[in-house]
Amino acid sequence: MSGHFLIVEARFYADIAEAQLAGAKAALSASGASFEHVSVPGALEIPVAIAMAAASQQQFDGYVALGCVIRGETSHYETVCAESARGLMDLALAENLAIGNGILTVENEAQAWERAHAVAQSSPANSGVYGELGVRAAGGTVQWLYFSFRVTTRVGTMYARSA
Repeated sequence: MSGHFLIVEARFYADIAEAQLAGAKAALSASGASFEHVSVPGALEIPVAIAMAAASQQQFDGYVALGCVIRGETSHYETVCAESARGLMDLALAENLAIGNGILTVENEAQAWERAHAVAQSSPANSGVYGELGVRAAGGTVQWLYFSFRVTTRVGTMYARSA
């Protein structure tokens, strides 16, 4: 199943963001999907960007959220982790949006790279290095879109039969 997706990428940790973005693009391209990409400063802005895109005239079938939050010396880490996750979940539930959450929440940069590590891929369609978490987030969004299509089609068919 293909579709048109929006990748929203937080650039706070640019190198990690690049690996995640490459992975998401590779996964969406491999599934036959088209996509657009926007960048925001940090993870807290990702749900806002998705909400604005969902309310706009532009139609997206799903959204891929990419970012990284690394614990620092203040309690800001807990706020950013909790609120970015809550914002994405609230949007998904309230608006029936397919959102793949690829926001890393880690203790240090080594853990971030461990989870967003670069994986080499070689195939006729695509070759290069990309971040595994970006692949998982994009792939999850495509799976949610497929699930949504099946549920909507099935509910519509069940309703038509009972009418």
